[in-house]
Amino acid sequence: MASGLDVAGTTVEEPLDLIRLSLDERVYVKLRGDRELRGRLHAFDQHMNLVLGDVEETITYVSVDEETFEEIVTTSKRKSEMLFVRGDGVILIAPPLRTS
Repeated sequence: MASGLDVAGTTVEEPLDLIRLSLDERVYVKLRGDRELRGRLHAFDQHMNLVLGDVEETITYVSVDEETFEEIVTTSKRKSEMLFVRGDGVILIAPPLRTS
């Protein structure tokens, strides 16, 4: 009895199968430290080390105003042609949205 999920005609049995189907596609990666990446997935391994190309990185900084105690949220963005991401910082990888 097959228990895998069918995605784009391919059976997904393990989480890494879904990542494999996202090779050469744009993915969203959430990292520790309020960092987010969007880029083309070129390679990965079982430790979730990633190689991304054409990457846009968004870093969110949250600070507290000492007088009003209000949170101040600031974001900064930067682009990289190629980026190696160490797997121990990866929280989430979202494959591209696939519509039927």
